[in-house]
Amino acid sequence: MTSFAPDSIVLNRKLPLWYQVSQSLRASILGRRPQDPLRLPTEEQLAGHYGVSVLTMRQALKELEDEGLITRHRRRGTFIEPHVRRGAPVRLLGSVDAIVAQQSGMVTELLDHGKAAVPPELAEHFPDLGEVATYHRLRSDEKTGEPTNHARNWVRPEFAARVDPADLEQWPMTKVLRDVVGADIGRITDTVSARLANPETARLLDVPLLSPILHYTGVTYDTDGRVLDVAEIHYRGDRFSFTVTLDA
Repeated sequence: MTSFAPDSIVLNRKLPLWYQVSQSLRASILGRRPQDPLRLPTEEQLAGHYGVSVLTMRQALKELEDEGLITRHRRRGTFIEPHVRRGAPVRLLGSVDAIVAQQSGMVTELLDHGKAAVPPELAEHFPDLGEVATYHRLRSDEKTGEPTNHARNWVRPEFAARVDPADLEQWPMTKVLRDVVGADIGRITDTVSARLANPETARLLDVPLLSPILHYTGVTYDTDGRVLDVAEIHYRGDRFSFTVTLDA
């Protein structure tokens, strides 16, 4: 039986390996195509694929099993749950791959894209620019079609020129910038706050006006400290929660 082939990952030795592996495998699972196999490679094969120990791989798989993404059967193997509900709680642990994983696994519609003047509230992030590329997307639950969040990105023009808009209906902006465009991402600074849905957000997410939402802002920097992308994502308050883990 053919096994599902997960994406690769460059591990950061400053973060727990099991967590990075679980998040990378999570992104691969949620981003799989319907025709892809449901059976995962063995623990030993996965450990070799990610370059970690079998014990680390086992801990990563347990995380995904607890989340309900996979089921494990003695002697039969490990299988992806085909009807798993998307939009699990977002956990941030300082890894770019964690951001990619949490933004994966939904049906994404690119509402519009183009160029615009730098908004006054973002001027501090793009002090050398008068214009940036903009992208607006709506993400929905694959199974129910229910809208879960909508996102706006403001991207430096020289990087946006290499972005294929079609890729943004398949992958998060962070993954496109890093893995397709080749941007050298150094860090992402995240801010999460509680807000009330304005008319646009209420309409797009199909929630009552002034209902609670989670507002996420992510600022992506390259290794020289220059801002590449600013993302603002509005999440339905009844579908998402954020857990931040600080590794001492």
